[in-house]
Amino acid sequence: MQATTHLTERQWQVAGAIASTLVLEEVDVNELKKIISYFRAYANSDQAGKRFFTYLKTLVRNGDRIGHSQRTLGYYRSIEKTCSQYLESYQEDAFTMLQILGWAARLMQYYKEVPIGEISEPTIQSEREAEIQAIKDAHDFKIGQILEATIPVIKGNKVTYEVLGTIRLTQKEPKQAAILAEGQNIKVEITELKDDGSIKKLKVID
Repeated sequence: MQATTHLTERQWQVAGAIASTLVLEEVDVNELKKIISYFRAYANSDQAGKRFFTYLKTLVRNGDRIGHSQRTLGYYRSIEKTCSQYLESYQEDAFTMLQILGWAARLMQYYKEVPIGEISEPTIQSEREAEIQAIKDAHDFKIGQILEATIPVIKGNKVTYEVLGTIRLTQKEPKQAAILAEGQNIKVEITELKDDGSIKKLKVID
């Protein structure tokens, strides 16, 4: 299992989301720590990430028999639901899962000591969303600006344009769809922008 020395921005967001969710649901951080310790013991084995989620489901299924208090089953349910929501995409990387969970447990302790007020449902920006946002922030798009584009997908009369290697925009093109081809490189003109300055509409330049 390959180790990493730090979390990405998105992984920090995941750790914070797990921590804040479990604090709001009043989960005992010690129960999470016990689960992390169990996970750590077999994290180097094959399919450790998948086994972790199986273990959580087992805890929920048998929680009424193995729990130390009437609230323990509720803790298991909250942990299983939250980890499934935020960690399933990492199940092929058990070490990263351990790092995220370890920091989530630390953040839970911090949040309990320092009131965090009312927290809305955590919103996590995906790495691709972060990449797209970085591209948007780096460019001052203007109406009439000409850009190089490729066409990754044509579906019926809908054409998807990709500009700057990242930003994709799908538009209805009843006339252009028939004469364009997937994989084609073209030039497009920005004809409309959104309120945040990002591209809203493009026009193919003949």
